[in-house]
Amino acid sequence: MSITISETKLPLSLFCQGKVRDTYNLDGMLLIISTDRLSAFDVVLPDPIPDKGLVLNQLSCFWFEKTSHVMPNHLVAPVDAVDALKGYFPDKTAPPDYLVGRSMITIKAERVPVECVVRGYISGSAWAEYEKTGKISGMTAPKGLAESQELPQPIFTPTTKAEAGHDEPLNKKELEKLVGKSTADKLEESSLAIYRYARDYARGRGVIIADTKFEFGFTSGKLILIDEILTPDSSRFWDASKYKVGQSQPSFDKQPVRDWLVASGWNKEPPAPILPSEIIAATTKRYREAYERLTGKAL
Repeated sequence: MSITISETKLPLSLFCQGKVRDTYNLDGMLLIISTDRLSAFDVVLPDPIPDKGLVLNQLSCFWFEKTSHVMPNHLVAPVDAVDALKGYFPDKTAPPDYLVGRSMITIKAERVPVECVVRGYISGSAWAEYEKTGKISGMTAPKGLAESQELPQPIFTPTTKAEAGHDEPLNKKELEKLVGKSTADKLEESSLAIYRYARDYARGRGVIIADTKFEFGFTSGKLILIDEILTPDSSRFWDASKYKVGQSQPSFDKQPVRDWLVASGWNKEPPAPILPSEIIAATTKRYREAYERLTGKAL
């Protein structure tokens, strides 16, 4: 039986706390815990989504291992038993059982302040921009595209990684100015390579990866993949059997929550409203299905 976790308090020094993850120092490494917190429109909601953290963590571990031949990453080991952590906790303090399945041990890296977005299909904000301007992230795009259509080639559309507020698009010159030309080229090359590999794998599982975002960092001067990878929080997954060009597609993510929040009339400022139980259940179901479809395993 799963346990819903929205907060963690461990006898370890806190490295950082994000909207969804809590990260602790672990003897020169990091312990990254995926909670069941959910954010929408840049606000953390009051209701956790059961099993969400399990999906985010285990799906990330799955992809880190599967794509390691394409790009090295920060994963040292998934925490699949409390014994893996006993040596890191203070004497006589047992690691809590909830860490199993929803946490991973990683190496530390100096984060590159860029969200590396790859789009294989035109949807969401990219479609909205294209309808108005004929461009995608400010770049010239093919004429006559329809909503949700696959692009002739995947495109790299990086953004800033804002500590607060919204990320802003970066063109190639702005990216090079921010991180240097060599790193900018490596970010683009690596992001596209990982996306193409994952896209082809997912197609074989009946899932379309419409777009996704990656984060990278440096360790000992080497660029590696960090944070999370190809989860319902960082990617747009579609059911290939239901895919139709010319319309929006149902996604394996928090779309039920977004739809309900918009319909509720919420002004997108904190605090967010309490979610109905059926919306929470529908969101859990979507996260679990994404994991099971892609891995071929039950959560």
